[in-house]
Amino acid sequence: MDEQSQQLLGPRVAVAAFDGWNDAGEAASQCVRVLRQLQPSTEVVSVDPELFFDYQYTRPFMRMDGEGRRELEWPEATLQRPADASGFWTLHGVEPARAWRSFTAEFIDGLLAEDVTSFVTVGAMMSDVPHTRPIAVHASSENELIRGGLDLDRSRYEGPTGILGVLADGAERAGIPTLSLWASVPHYVAGATPSPKASLALLEKLGDLTGRELDLGSLPKDAATWEATVDAAAADDDEMTDYIHQLEETRDTWDSPEASGDAIAQAFERYLRGDGGPGKGRRG
Repeated sequence: MDEQSQQLLGPRVAVAAFDGWNDAGEAASQCVRVLRQLQPSTEVVSVDPELFFDYQYTRPFMRMDGEGRRELEWPEATLQRPADASGFWTLHGVEPARAWRSFTAEFIDGLLAEDVTSFVTVGAMMSDVPHTRPIAVHASSENELIRGGLDLDRSRYEGPTGILGVLADGAERAGIPTLSLWASVPHYVAGATPSPKASLALLEKLGDLTGRELDLGSLPKDAATWEATVDAAAADDDEMTDYIHQLEETRDTWDSPEASGDAIAQAFERYLRGDGGPGKGRRG
């Protein structure tokens, strides 16, 4: 971690992502799964699923183990501590269906007990963006010191929020500086397949902001394969090809030197509110 990030974020950084409303294309949850796969860790907090999950909405899952026996997996949410202090604490699970205040309190207590010094929430939203361009990741913070030190925006979003927004609010109130990362996932593929390109963009942004070099595993290769697969599918559909070209023109305009930061921020807020066109999902 570089000196500036060390001073602002401290040595113990937690990263949170949840399946469900906050997770277009499974991009955010896959981001945290990669962190857990590449760094040994120990579970330190696990909630009782009976208290927080609706099994008709998030059903238990039956899997086969290595010996061919069926195993029942229940929805869960856990906080894990890295074996190496240079790693990330990770909070991941299913977005709860009830008792959000109690759910949040359990994990904020866990973060405080672990002496976590900063908290990063990671989400993904469906947007009118092309899969052929770099995935945009918007970083923001309600913490004035974090915003100033890392040159981040302050979100102006007003509307319904997910569990990430509630956890971030709880962390800030508990004195844990918080920042938020959101990836824009092409809406025309977000519901069909996981989006490793968006997960890769989130991890790269996380590495940049925390000043850490991250082991990205197979994600770069997976992202290239994903893009090629979508290219091949679009090539067989003239209407989709034309639509993607329109999105590319819009994205290139945003990326031009003439595009102002305010204009891009306003477009992002429209995405969050869900009023900028087809495929928009509200996020917070």
